[in-house]
Amino acid sequence: MLTAQMHSPIQALANIGHGHISYQQLCHSVGETTTKSYFRVAFVRHPIERFMSVCAFLARTDSSYSQDPLAWSKRAFQFERFRKRVLVRPQTELLTDKDGQIAMSFIGRYESLDADLAQICRHLGVSAESSKPQNVTQNEKPALYSDTAFVKELEAFYADDFRLLGYPRD
Repeated sequence: MLTAQMHSPIQALANIGHGHISYQQLCHSVGETTTKSYFRVAFVRHPIERFMSVCAFLARTDSSYSQDPLAWSKRAFQFERFRKRVLVRPQTELLTDKDGQIAMSFIGRYESLDADLAQICRHLGVSAESSKPQNVTQNEKPALYSDTAFVKELEAFYADDFRLLGYPRD
């Protein structure tokens, strides 16, 4: 589940304490040759949409968020500690090798989750089922697109996600 502690038989990965393990962390823990031999899959999301979702999730226990989600998001983004959270950092930091190149065998998109999951299952030779929503945050997402200057700031922060993952800047 979303807020549960993750476990791994590989101590270095267990020590991370969550399931957001980067390609480079995996290489360090099990070796680059072994990691490259795996079918490496990641799912990504449009960077701005992901940021809005992350803000709604991280503010789930902060009653001030519901008063002005946009202001909460802008204020939170100003803190370096917030920007360094794995859920906030650019997704490509988890997906790239030491040379900054995408190291995944397959990158699926949240926007086409079921179709991409079916493609992975076909590749693996297993049957696919439709995904079911889980861990849905009850907070509404902040209306970031109403603040062009802030969206530009986020686009700069997520520049590698836009470039390497091929998302358009809307």
